[in-house]
Amino acid sequence: MTTVHTLASGSSGNALLVSCGATHLLVDAGISCRRITTSLAALRLGLDDLDALLITHTHSDHIAGLQTMLKKSSFPILSSGRVGRELAYRLAGVEQRFQELEFCQSFQIGCLAVTAFPTSHDAPGSCGFRFDGPDGSAGVLTDTGYVTQEAADILPGVDLAVLEANHDVEALRSGPYPYYLKVRILGSEGHLCNEDAARFAVTLAEAGASELVLAHLSKENNTPAMARNAVETALSAAGLAPALTVAPRDCLSEAYPVIRRAVCRR
Repeated sequence: MTTVHTLASGSSGNALLVSCGATHLLVDAGISCRRITTSLAALRLGLDDLDALLITHTHSDHIAGLQTMLKKSSFPILSSGRVGRELAYRLAGVEQRFQELEFCQSFQIGCLAVTAFPTSHDAPGSCGFRFDGPDGSAGVLTDTGYVTQEAADILPGVDLAVLEANHDVEALRSGPYPYYLKVRILGSEGHLCNEDAARFAVTLAEAGASELVLAHLSKENNTPAMARNAVETALSAAGLAPALTVAPRDCLSEAYPVIRRAVCRR
């Protein structure tokens, strides 16, 4: 069975594990190596069990633990070419272990086929991922100002989606952030708001997604209840009822199984 666990999800750090049999892929290393190792140990895994580390982009909340992990592991690091160049510029030892993923082309790692696609974020080469295994498929779309055409083409059909629901627009506009930061988050290279997440959640559920995991919620500009309510309202209006959860911010999540089911309708 293919499963997904989030190790952390939010502006303070992000990491996610996709497992299929003996294949284990870590997506992002935005928390300390110690926290990653502790979470893996809770799943009876270690760094040596990881087949690869996939990086969505080079903001610190997605690579903060990478430098230490480079010293304690030997797995390859995969992402877009631009992400690879950014990482090589910042961190010694990355270049020798980096493998470029071509956008929208499948790459096999163990029993999982990985497809990277571009996102719209203020970091060079930012991307999301789709994972296809023998028993289902999963997608990860976070840190994007809008749903790119490539994401809209590649992600429908996944059985489970980890989907950004970063902020409530009104909470952000009336909140404590400085004006320049509000503009950045609301812009086309910022983050998905609850309403945009809700619209794409409907698209994914109509195409067969049976479970949606809302991720990367802002601590200051959103709450799990606000995000869930926005997405549930849109799904209900469309007559859809996939499982809906919110990824924990700072701890290991439950296992989200990737199971191919019929479209979940009310």
